[in-house]
Amino acid sequence: MIKIDVDLVSKLINSQFPKWSNLEIKPVKKGGNDNKTFHLGNSMSVRLPSDEVYVPQVEKEQKWLPILAERLSTPISEPLAKGEPNEDYPHPWSVNKWLDGETLTFENIDNSNQFANDLGEFLVELQSIDASGGPLAGEHNFYRGGDIAVYDDECRDAINNVNTFNKHLLKEIWELALTSKWSGEPVWIHGDIAPGNILIKNGKLCAVIDFGILGVGDPSCDAAMAWTFFDDSSRKTFKNALDFDAETWNRARGWALWKTLISYNYNKQSNKAVADEKFNIIKVIINDYETDR
Repeated sequence: MIKIDVDLVSKLINSQFPKWSNLEIKPVKKGGNDNKTFHLGNSMSVRLPSDEVYVPQVEKEQKWLPILAERLSTPISEPLAKGEPNEDYPHPWSVNKWLDGETLTFENIDNSNQFANDLGEFLVELQSIDASGGPLAGEHNFYRGGDIAVYDDECRDAINNVNTFNKHLLKEIWELALTSKWSGEPVWIHGDIAPGNILIKNGKLCAVIDFGILGVGDPSCDAAMAWTFFDDSSRKTFKNALDFDAETWNRARGWALWKTLISYNYNKQSNKAVADEKFNIIKVIINDYETDR
């Protein structure tokens, strides 16, 4: 495994972008798993794939993010330069514009309903951009925007491994998600709309980052936050802003259930805090489903 640290980033910058070699390099406090991210001075960041499986994200972001950024009113990640593989690091990598803001939490938004509306409007705006020639959902983005049935076996295994919920009800929610497909033209999807990829400033949405799972297809996967973050009131606001049909919301609930179940099962023995969080989200999904039917 490659050790991705400040020394490596310094070598890469010095050899490929010497004009930036005097800038301070330090790790980002809350970096992701797919990519390792470092501050480069005050206005840039360096983003390196942590494994070969994430390498296709680099070309995709380099090509499409500048195009999307021009058409979005909310700031998003933007590449400034592309680094090349060399003897120190075997993959392409990116230098991006740094976006200020705090990672989304329940505590740093002024009004959850306003935030829900703003995030919904961002997604509607993203979906409205011409997706012709965009990267169709597939292996490069772990099938976000594709057919949720690709995770059928995994989700059913996760349901069978849960003993604290009504398995028949969980299967019912999952099977309902499988009964419909996206019938419209493919639209742009972020692929990982989650608190860690949303920035807040002065209590309001200020940027959306980490487009590594970007693709075009079914937008339902981008709506999972309806259950994984919002309360009853803000969930309604988010749903109203997105204005999906009932079948798309069924698939969105399925995406939320699949991701939450596998995370719950993974953490229930080793990380009680995360497991408790996922446990509560599963309860929200079930309660919302029972209310709707």
